Amino acid sequence: MTRSASLLLDRLRSAGFEDVCALDDAPGGQAAVAGFATTTQGQRVFAKTLADPPPAGGPFHAEAEGLTALRLRGGVPTPQVLAASPDLLVLSVLRPRPSTTQFWEQLAHVVAELHTTTTSGRFGWHQDNWLGRARQDNTWDDDGFSFFAQRRLLRWLPEPRVRAALDIRHRRALERLCARLPELLPDRPACLTHGDLWAENVLATDTGQAALIDPAVSYTWAEVDLAHLWCTPHPPEARRFFDVYAELTGLDADWRARMPLLQLRQHLAVIAQFDHDWGAAETVRGLLAPFLTRWTRRS
Repeated sequence: MTRSASLLLDRLRSAGFEDVCALDDAPGGQAAVAGFATTTQGQRVFAKTLADPPPAGGPFHAEAEGLTALRLRGGVPTPQVLAASPDLLVLSVLRPRPSTTQFWEQLAHVVAELHTTTTSGRFGWHQDNWLGRARQDNTWDDDGFSFFAQRRLLRWLPEPRVRAALDIRHRRALERLCARLPELLPDRPACLTHGDLWAENVLATDTGQAALIDPAVSYTWAEVDLAHLWCTPHPPEARRFFDVYAELTGLDADWRARMPLLQLRQHLAVIAQFDHDWGAAETVRGLLAPFLTRWTRRS
């Protein structure tokens, strides 16, 4: 058994799952040690922990709360939370998603209902939570442009990896972009969002319903979720999702043009957290190019 598996097993047993008899690795995931545990009674659960000591507040209570909020407020199928502590999260097991257009069409209905039935006049969440390994600042704001600028874009500029990837010209360009957000994006209300909506966080229930995992919830623009799914790898059958979602929510014809700008938030988060950024820094520099001006250092 690997050291990571041994750590996860120890924490499961400390949490009351003393009869675990098998532990299998779970694929994917960058922030946690995860696996599927089977008990002597035949129960199978998904569990994850952190190799390092959890930060203050810890991510797992926030994730459990996010799953519950998506289910109760937005009607989104999610795994059942079986245990949550500062260093362990245990969930019921979901199934891999089917590779059908019908599944993605059903997901479009799920996400559209979430976004259209949870509108709010404020942007944020009652507490910070976690996007990957990084704390997500959810301080309330009545202005969506201010919230997106301060809490989703500019908040990454002090991070060491971001400062290394973006020179002073590009950091200033991001500030100029943020100042112009009301010109670049439509004024939309806030709604409850998943916050980390990409294909790897889409699974299925036992009955084949679309279900979501690993949220970083907040009240913000619905198109932040849409942009993350649009701009990250997704299978060909997922194209049906975007057509149906657009029909259900009345998206205007220009929505695709806005996606790269809204995805800046995720690109910056990736740069901040990982040495290998999968091309995020290059993408960000390209998006900021129209906002570059000559910068002269003042003495």
